[in-house]
Amino acid sequence: MLKNNTSNSTLSLLERVALVPFRITASVIVPVITLLILYYGFMFLRASDANKLVIVVVALMIGIGGVWALYYSTNLFVESLLSDRWKMLIRPFVFVGPALAVLFFYLVFPVIRSAYLSFFDRTSTNFVGFDNYIFAFTDPAMSQAAINSILWMIIVTSLSVGFGLLIAILVESIRYEKLVKSLIFMPMAISFVGASVIWRFIYAFVPAGRDQIGMLNAVVVWLGFEPVGWLINQPWNNFMLMVVLIWLQTGFAMVLLSSAIKGVPQEIIESAQIDGANDVQVFFRIIIPTIRSTIVTVSTTILILTLKIFDIVWVMTNGNYGTEVVASRMIKEIARFRDFGRASTIAVILLLATIPIMYYNVKRFRETEETR
Repeated sequence: MLKNNTSNSTLSLLERVALVPFRITASVIVPVITLLILYYGFMFLRASDANKLVIVVVALMIGIGGVWALYYSTNLFVESLLSDRWKMLIRPFVFVGPALAVLFFYLVFPVIRSAYLSFFDRTSTNFVGFDNYIFAFTDPAMSQAAINSILWMIIVTSLSVGFGLLIAILVESIRYEKLVKSLIFMPMAISFVGASVIWRFIYAFVPAGRDQIGMLNAVVVWLGFEPVGWLINQPWNNFMLMVVLIWLQTGFAMVLLSSAIKGVPQEIIESAQIDGANDVQVFFRIIIPTIRSTIVTVSTTILILTLKIFDIVWVMTNGNYGTEVVASRMIKEIARFRDFGRASTIAVILLLATIPIMYYNVKRFRETEETR
């Protein structure tokens, strides 16, 4: 019996040794073939005039099958060539490696590339030093765009969070709470472009004496007043654009703040009421301090969103009539003026502007986690 076990183990060892060259070869060849298939598959999807259904099927096959083959072959490579110690160290990176590569290619590399191009001229061939940055901080049009962006950040953030908090409190104990919240949250399902088209029809202006197609001007004319060019009258047109984003983001703020309010311990509220506190005092002295971290998180999220907003401005006014913001100016520089240097400079400035907000948000999150 012992002799048979020894011979079987020896045979098994010989089989594993014989498979090593095959495993090594497969672990090298399969990733190469997979990458080639993925590359030519992407080229096919970009340039193909085939039937849309065929393109969808090919995309699914490449996406699912290609990713599976890539993971499998990479794991096979690790299993074949590395010792147990190195396997434990490297195997986690085999699974997160593709994700990290995608993040680097689509996030880190564009940042580095944009910072590099910001020191070159419109054609990205001649080095101009800090000329593009001087333009960004001295050009009158850029100054106006910066002022508008600051107004967007202050007004949209404060009103979105304020309305969201107010609605969350008011509908807290009503019978149709879920229905009301669903209706208010519903605009979140609409894209910025779609919302802009809707509100452009609402603001539509037709000269007096003709039928008004815009709902707002139809009401104004019905009340006996002259129609108003809501999107061309400065500076009020900026506030009319802000209404669109406030309408979209109020539901987002309401849902998160309502969840935070429901997490406030009821015992604390009841104790305060027993001690004689009214509803206003309970709100400002108990609820607000308790959900402060959520308010900060929601505010900073909307703040970053407003800093990079351009869809609404681009669709509704194209940045004309004094409504230009920094992000729309960046798109205009690269899409209309073909000035890659200035566009990259504005992109870098936007990135630098968001870093302090993100840092503060992360810091607050860590402080909150430490106190739990």
